[in-house]
Amino acid sequence: MKQDETAPAAGRVAAIRGSVVDMRFESGLPSIHAMLRTGRKEEVRIEVLTQLDCRHVRGIALTPTEGLCRGMAVHNTGMPLQAPVGNAVLSRMFDVFGNTIDRRDPPSGLSWRPVHQAPPPLSVRSTDSGVFETGIKVIDLLVPLERGGKAGLFGGAGVGKTVLLTEMIHNMVSNQSGVSIFCGIGERCREGEELYREMSSAGVLDNMVMVFGQMNEPPGSRFRVGHAALTMAEYFRDDLHRDVLLLIDNIFRFIQAGSEISGMMGQMPSRLGYQPTIGTELSGIEERIASTANGAITSIQAVYVPADDFTDPAAVHTFSHLSASLVLSRKRAGEGFYPAVDPLASGSKMAGEGIVGQRHYHLAREARRVLAQYDELKDIIAMLGIEQLSAEDRRLVARARRLERFLTQPFFSTERFSGMPGRLVPIGDTIAGCERILRDEFLEYPEQALYMIGCIGEAQEKGRISLAEHEADRR
Repeated sequence: MKQDETAPAAGRVAAIRGSVVDMRFESGLPSIHAMLRTGRKEEVRIEVLTQLDCRHVRGIALTPTEGLCRGMAVHNTGMPLQAPVGNAVLSRMFDVFGNTIDRRDPPSGLSWRPVHQAPPPLSVRSTDSGVFETGIKVIDLLVPLERGGKAGLFGGAGVGKTVLLTEMIHNMVSNQSGVSIFCGIGERCREGEELYREMSSAGVLDNMVMVFGQMNEPPGSRFRVGHAALTMAEYFRDDLHRDVLLLIDNIFRFIQAGSEISGMMGQMPSRLGYQPTIGTELSGIEERIASTANGAITSIQAVYVPADDFTDPAAVHTFSHLSASLVLSRKRAGEGFYPAVDPLASGSKMAGEGIVGQRHYHLAREARRVLAQYDELKDIIAMLGIEQLSAEDRRLVARARRLERFLTQPFFSTERFSGMPGRLVPIGDTIAGCERILRDEFLEYPEQALYMIGCIGEAQEKGRISLAEHEADRR
């Protein structure tokens, strides 16, 4: 980014409190969101958040402030934080400033755009609702995602949010012509390195961009990296007319970074210590994710739920922006059902008969009914045993247990850990398999024959092998 020669550079550092820096300008007070540079080699970058008076501004440092002291010169770049855009960003990994962090030469032919953009006006937004097929059975059947919509993966630590996001990237880039942008907000550097290596080995890196504001970086960097990724996504949608899959891991860290900044800026905390501007800040980033006549930005966001408490303000505010909510269950993960999506707690506005069709709608309702009744019977089974149930209830339990296992699926992103080849299942095969299970066609097959498979035909093959082995043991 070149410095604007007309912008005044007469400023001095007045006070430093962690990442919050006060600066004095004798003339030409910087505007809100202007980027300032200071430090011995101008390595400290500060974004203006508040004009305190006619001489002083207060900003948040997007880089560490070690070595900064009062009286140092401050230079106003005259422009806000900018992100690189263009085809050259594909297959690369960037930080919040647009610097490459993949140990390769910087790309050439890039353009730069401010990260602060207004959401598209309602007059240009698309009103068409289409289903975004993921190839993951439990999602496509019970919680269909919206093309151009926003879906949230809710769950505590260790239930598989990042693995599910990684699988969706693989399926999107491998089978569709869109662009995937992965935005890591406050996540571990290990996850970024693993994702880059996995996508490179899978051969899907050419249609991907990765942007990271990692866990060890200042809150200002974590707070703005989402805006940088969105700016790249808007370029592909509006200029190149391509569909974009924007994956954010983790949107809770964006809210958390805003809370840290709010506290350092001296704002009065709101409920449970969150910033009073949580709704405004989250809306500023969520409303930019939209479909237009040029293309669609489909966003899937991991949402960490503190202490598995879904009444936490971060989860509540995020819920209001989503068209689909995938709730990941720690209990299901502990039982070995992966992906650990809770079919009864998850929901989507796309699951209506007018959108997915009559056959899909009624099948999903029947599947939910069977799973809900099985959930109610679990306490009776635990106390009295399954033998105390009626014959009809025992058939329902057998049906539900086979359906649960059929909705598990081996992932491409976990092949090297599980030893099972990944499966991508078209929605038609998922519907056909569930119909056959609900018609009790697989009551004679062992439950494990339906566990971690793709299409229902695999269960028939595993079932025949299992029955043959059983007969051989009897002889």
